[in-house]
Amino acid sequence: MRWPAWLNLNRLQGRIVALFLALLLVVQVVSFSVIRASITHNAERSLAAELQTGERVLLRLLAQQSGKLHDAAELLAKDYGFRGAVGLSLAEAGTVETIRDALTNQGERIGASVVAYFDNQLQLVAATRDGAAAFGPALRQLSTSKEGAALAVQGRQVYQLMAVQVRTPAPVGWVVMGFALDREVLDDLKALSDLDSVVLLQPAGGAWLDIVGNLDTAASAALKAHLHDKPTPDQVLELAGERMRARFVALPVGDQRLGVLLLRSLDAALAPYRQLQLILLGLTVLGAAVFALVSVLLARGISGPITALSASARRLESGDYETPVPAAPELEEVHKLSIALESMREGIRGRDALVNRLAYVDQLTELPNRARFAQILQLHMDQAYTPAAVLMLDLDRFKHVNDVLGHDVGDRLLQAVALRLQQLCEPIQSVLARLSGDEFALLVPHADARVASEVALAILKDFERPLQIDNETIDLGAGIGIVLLPEHGQDVNLLLGRAELAMYAAKTRQCGSLIYHPQLDAGSQESLSLLSELRRAVENDELRLYLQPKVDLHQGRVVGAEALVRWQHPTRGLVPPMQFIPFAEQTGFIRMLSAWVLAGAAKFSREAMDAGLSLRLSVNLSTRDLMDQDLPAKIEALITPLQVPPASLCLEITESAIMDDPERALSTLEHLHAMGFKLSIDDFGTGYSSLAYLKRLPVDELKIDKSFVMAMERDLDDARIVRSTIELAHNLGLSVVAEGLETLKAWVILGKLGCDQGQGYYICKPMPQDQFIAWASSWQPPDPEAATAESMMAKLG
Repeated sequence: MRWPAWLNLNRLQGRIVALFLALLLVVQVVSFSVIRASITHNAERSLAAELQTGERVLLRLLAQQSGKLHDAAELLAKDYGFRGAVGLSLAEAGTVETIRDALTNQGERIGASVVAYFDNQLQLVAATRDGAAAFGPALRQLSTSKEGAALAVQGRQVYQLMAVQVRTPAPVGWVVMGFALDREVLDDLKALSDLDSVVLLQPAGGAWLDIVGNLDTAASAALKAHLHDKPTPDQVLELAGERMRARFVALPVGDQRLGVLLLRSLDAALAPYRQLQLILLGLTVLGAAVFALVSVLLARGISGPITALSASARRLESGDYETPVPAAPELEEVHKLSIALESMREGIRGRDALVNRLAYVDQLTELPNRARFAQILQLHMDQAYTPAAVLMLDLDRFKHVNDVLGHDVGDRLLQAVALRLQQLCEPIQSVLARLSGDEFALLVPHADARVASEVALAILKDFERPLQIDNETIDLGAGIGIVLLPEHGQDVNLLLGRAELAMYAAKTRQCGSLIYHPQLDAGSQESLSLLSELRRAVENDELRLYLQPKVDLHQGRVVGAEALVRWQHPTRGLVPPMQFIPFAEQTGFIRMLSAWVLAGAAKFSREAMDAGLSLRLSVNLSTRDLMDQDLPAKIEALITPLQVPPASLCLEITESAIMDDPERALSTLEHLHAMGFKLSIDDFGTGYSSLAYLKRLPVDELKIDKSFVMAMERDLDDARIVRSTIELAHNLGLSVVAEGLETLKAWVILGKLGCDQGQGYYICKPMPQDQFIAWASSWQPPDPEAATAESMMAKLG
């Protein structure tokens, strides 16, 4: 079940309505509670006042009865006939009867409950009822009391007594009159004060007893349950389902406890206010309903425009930047928000268009770029089931145009080529894109191998017409690779990769265009297979350490060797380094190979030292090795257990490795040099290093690249380069090693030019490490006199 918006607390309408209603209900509940408490308090105060008044009325009634008794008793005491009767001897017959008759007549006249006559010794003489002798103790109290009135208890009956002394003229006795404290008195009290009352008596050491009362039967029975508690001056009792406010009025009577419990119904007192409370509750409910209705209308007035703006925001989220954001003039804040959203929509639409243009449009040619072409190709494969062809084109000699004529002319060349290709694509409704640099691609729908070849031929024939740019005639040429859908794959990257393979094959074979066939990427697959197997070569102990000797050209002795790695594949045999080293460098696996070579060189150095040979082994480090800040610590961990001195290892780095990040490379080299390792720059002269960096590097040796050494016998320029390099190194305090020493004549020339060491096939090819010690022990230097190099030295001056 879906709740309305104004009942859903997760919605703005629901929260506004809930907040307003909550505030109203809190105010109403507080007001209702305060009024109710005030009513109850006022009612209780009123009841307390009524009970106090009832107490005064009770005491007044008792006082009136006391006065009535006093007058009647005094009248009887002064009656001549009564005095004459009491003056007779009690022994005479009829005297007591005469007194009793007088007492009865007087008691009936005033409605007294009991009338009695006591002599001076407080002994009962005559009384209107039996048991009057029990009033003796009360008479003793009355005879000494100024008030002359007291309360007395006889059984379960309470009497209000008054005593008057009889004189003839000497005191002869006491007239005692009493009224019973019965229901008649309580009814008089109720008539005067509207209070119910109960006379309570607690005999000495006993429980409270209700002597007489004017409560109904149920309330009287319920009161008995409360009589075990001590009555308090003010309390609230629950009698027969009705709350009664009670006030206990204590009355003095001998050694017993006596009192009157005055009662007034609290519920009856509150009854007139209940109507007021019901009216107040009705007004509260009505106010809440009206308030809720107004809150709902107000919430809708606020949330409606916000909901509309939220829908606009969702449209913006989904990418709909064309639908304007509706204005909301009802509320100023919401109106400003709608204006801000509309401005945001316009800004996003403009930026989205710009981003799409930058992301999917080539800025130079206004053609789709590689990402957009890949999307179009994927869309064609997803939605169309017709064959198609992708042609990838790469211009010939474009780099030469940029180098000779400048990049500005190169850009205009690309624009002109794009225009020509567009004109060729229009009739066949193909999609043209510039992938990168001078590469273009075409998607030709409904094309098979024949149609694709015809399109490629048309492009090549059109390119036979040269371009004219700034009076410069530029000949066009291109290699075109072709892949067919779906024969050559259904993955975009796979298709583009295969088209690129076919394109480069076409350029290599200079055949213009070439359709992809599986044999084109067999070499690539073989390389990937080799790289995968290389990861297991270290674990399977398939790598071999080879050493190529380095000889001191002046002393004619073996001073070291260059450590090289070979891979003895279990099925392919000995794999040439150039088939796996480049891939190891690309993937970062070269670090593991370098670590393996360093460990092998350190072990062999230890073996050579134990055999009495002092050799320095050179190990090549790649760019990735040199950028590793932990390299010094790793090398130290390798050689320390073998107790190999750092100076027995020479670490060779290329100029290009140093120039990739000179500052980082310098930091690593300085650390290695400080540890005592010898450092050498390999292939010197083939890189692009700066002499400013060279003088800062902490190197010990330069290795002249073999391309200069091998050609110096017949090329004077190469010989001059070798001589200049040797002089430069010596001036910098560095030793020089010449690679590519292939002939005795080269040995002689290098020796006369001052080269320190030589390395090459003339000395020895790289050999397995287990053969090196025996070879070094038996090797003899050549006789320099057997070759002449005077003509070359003469040319060098």
